[in-house]
Amino acid sequence: MSSQSPRLTVDIIINISTRIVLIKRKNPPYGWALPGGVVNYGETVEAAAIREAKEETGLDLSELKQFYVYSDPNRDPRGHNVSVVFTAVGIGKPKASDDAKEIGLFSPDDLPKEIAFDHRKILSDYFKSRSDRFVQSALDGDEVIGTREK
Repeated sequence: MSSQSPRLTVDIIINISTRIVLIKRKNPPYGWALPGGVVNYGETVEAAAIREAKEETGLDLSELKQFYVYSDPNRDPRGHNVSVVFTAVGIGKPKASDDAKEIGLFSPDDLPKEIAFDHRKILSDYFKSRSDRFVQSALDGDEVIGTREK
């Protein structure tokens, strides 16, 4: 049995209006990805999410909430990384920097084809959870105003 431990990382699903912020990676593995990175020693996962979002997108965050933990040992080709995924609302104007070559805002219907890591699954889980909350809210008798996002 190996004494190695997985690395702890964070990824952030940043919402701006009805779209999600993705970065195009400068470094391998290439492709579009959620902003995120490694949690530094002595840093909380929440602080890491705020730092990584600022470094890669220039955005401040509000309404930071933990979404889910992804721990498949094969989720990252560079090694076993466990990711704590957060959702947040982005504040400011997105600007690619640090590990980001480009930045884009995407709706669920226009996600890029080349998405790195397991981020397509993460986004799929996120969009499904939003849909389930909408349906559950209506089933609970809550008043639903407007139309559901596609």
